[in-house]
Amino acid sequence: MAQKVPASIRSISEPDARISFGDGLLERKGVRKGLPSGHQNDNKMTASITPSPAPATAPFRPANLRALFWAFTWLALQGFGGVLAVVQRELVSRRQWLTNEEFIEDWAVAQILPGPNVVNLSIMIGDRYFGLRGAITAVLGMLTIPTFLVLGLALLYQHYSAIPQVAGALRGMGAVAAGLVMGAGLRLASILPKHVLGAPMAIGLAVVTFIAMALLRLPLVWVLLVIGGVACVMTWFKLGLNASAALAEKKQREQQP
Repeated sequence: MAQKVPASIRSISEPDARISFGDGLLERKGVRKGLPSGHQNDNKMTASITPSPAPATAPFRPANLRALFWAFTWLALQGFGGVLAVVQRELVSRRQWLTNEEFIEDWAVAQILPGPNVVNLSIMIGDRYFGLRGAITAVLGMLTIPTFLVLGLALLYQHYSAIPQVAGALRGMGAVAAGLVMGAGLRLASILPKHVLGAPMAIGLAVVTFIAMALLRLPLVWVLLVIGGVACVMTWFKLGLNASAALAEKKQREQQP
């Protein structure tokens, strides 16, 4: 038999719940109505959550495997020298399958892994959205049609490579590719002020990397291991300090009456 609940005790209603955002903390407090004032603190429910900042996610994704296949096919057909600029434009700016932050993280991992960077990236993106089928489909899109096209162009180049106009045209394409890479680099640099290490440190690491690669001509593997390793360790410590500060602030808020 259902027991009648006294009118003096009522459950928390929505207007009694207060949600406030501040200093990276989310608090929710509710106080039961109808109880004597001396017992309100005993029935106060306080839940504090310290969420990590939610990373920005891309607004779109591949509709199906066919869209994934043709997207990477078209990407590969455009990758004449300046592949970084093409990948950034197609996946971030045009299709919006990745944010700039996601693209930089994925591209860094693709550079560390053995094999062509863009093929590694295609495997990662295909697997992210469709699992193993997506990874295989993305690689097939990167290689199937472009492979036959490259073989045909190789035969033509072998036949006409002695013509000065052909050699000049290829050198001109190299200059355009350099401009594409520089433009992509400037676009990606726009996220440096948002880095967890702060704008000065992030820009400093980027400058050191540029000097090591462009001026000192150090091997890429050593640049990634040394400078990339230092950046990873510094970011890890910074995130740990931020988490500790948030936890201390959470405890301080819980101790407040």
